[in-house]
Amino acid sequence: MSIAMTSSQAADPQADLSGLSDAELMKLERDVAKQHVGKTPWLAIFWGLSNVMVWLALWPLVFFGVVPLWAGFIIATINVTLSYLPSHEAQHDIVARPGEPLRWLNELLGHVSTIPLVFPYRFLKLTHMEHHKHANDPQLDPDYGTHAPGPLAAIWQTIKIRQPRAKGFSDAYGATLQRIGREDVILDAVIYQLIFYSILFGLAWAGYAIEAALLWWLPRHIGLSYIQYYLSWAPHNPDLGKGRYKDTRSFKALLGNIGSLGMQYHIIHHLHPRIPLYRTPQAYWQMRPILKARGCDIHEL
Repeated sequence: MSIAMTSSQAADPQADLSGLSDAELMKLERDVAKQHVGKTPWLAIFWGLSNVMVWLALWPLVFFGVVPLWAGFIIATINVTLSYLPSHEAQHDIVARPGEPLRWLNELLGHVSTIPLVFPYRFLKLTHMEHHKHANDPQLDPDYGTHAPGPLAAIWQTIKIRQPRAKGFSDAYGATLQRIGREDVILDAVIYQLIFYSILFGLAWAGYAIEAALLWWLPRHIGLSYIQYYLSWAPHNPDLGKGRYKDTRSFKALLGNIGSLGMQYHIIHHLHPRIPLYRTPQAYWQMRPILKARGCDIHEL
């Protein structure tokens, strides 16, 4: 079966490409990926920067009574939950690679968008690259601590690993940075945490303890659990193996692709990390017959 014949067949999500060789499947896969790489994710740029501005505006709006605290809490929780993915695009240099004209925007987006989440850009980028290299490796994947046997257990796991002296989250990230010789970046995280708790303490001292808790502390914990569930547990569980075509999967989320933060098609991201998030659904359906032929964990969406 020739490549010319199967290029048109691959457009059919139900096509059977099992008769192709690894080389032929790889060529088809790369042909699809080329259609989506190099597209500037303007939506993610607007999303990341505007999301932070909305979150910052909440503070005076709530303090001066323009927005009720209960509404501010809901909006802040949404803000924190949405804060990671724009930085994730920047971590993979999707906005612009080093030396390109928009590189400054890539870095600005990476640094600014995760302020509500209280995680520094360099810390996230370096550990995330190690996740890609070692996905589902219990010794080397910094996100392995989110593994759990089922959805409810996974949510509980996201809470447990953030407790003081717990294993599988902050300690795993720190150990990863030490392993790759970037202990200096741990200081970034320490500074962020010191600033975060200093602000919370200062607000509490000034009589705004409830506001601080409901506009930042609690939304951050809820947002982290949501992010860890959908970005880490759902695409890499249950019991997936290691390897390019085995360490992640497609799945159908109860809340749909938007509700799952675009993670239904996370398998595409691991195969071709520079495809923008908004293009992963289209790339998935174009690549589905190839993934099926590769023996990937494919769930009907």
